[in-house]
Amino acid sequence: MKYLIFEMFEKGKRLKKNAMKYSLLLTLIILATSCKGISQEKEVNSTETTAQVAEKEFPVQKTEAEWKKELTDAEFYVLRKAATENPFTSPLLDIKKEGVYVCAGCETPVFKSATKFDSGTGWPSFYEEIEGNVAYDVDYKIGYKRTEEHCATCGGHLGHVFEDGPAPTGERHCINGVALKFVPNN
Repeated sequence: MKYLIFEMFEKGKRLKKNAMKYSLLLTLIILATSCKGISQEKEVNSTETTAQVAEKEFPVQKTEAEWKKELTDAEFYVLRKAATENPFTSPLLDIKKEGVYVCAGCETPVFKSATKFDSGTGWPSFYEEIEGNVAYDVDYKIGYKRTEEHCATCGGHLGHVFEDGPAPTGERHCINGVALKFVPNN
């Protein structure tokens, strides 16, 4: 009888220990999936999704075939299909000259070099856009709401804006380098 009681006691300890492990694991999973940074909380007036932006009419309109003919493969997939280039691959990261960054699809000026900063993210970052040349929409591609930026002239996907940037705006426009071209001041 002593052996039976001891065995039941040990089995209870193992069950309790396993239950604690599973509780801890479940708690960590819940915390990891429910965390949301404040950098994603910018309210956007538009409720359009990336798919709706593709259907929207912009001053510069071209067919998919025309875009493919004019753009490199990388430019096409970022600007027209809202892809993201790999971080730390853009030669624009190292440019320190004065000038303007234009949309690679239509050459609309979208950012001034004076607003560029090193965010450490691996993508060219700016704290302010050229007003009127960048438009914003909502993007749910990775499961939560983000603020997508696109060129207001051709609708090309540029990147995303977050509210964790430097003064004076507190914004970080995280832009795919392949979506931009740099034009130095003369």
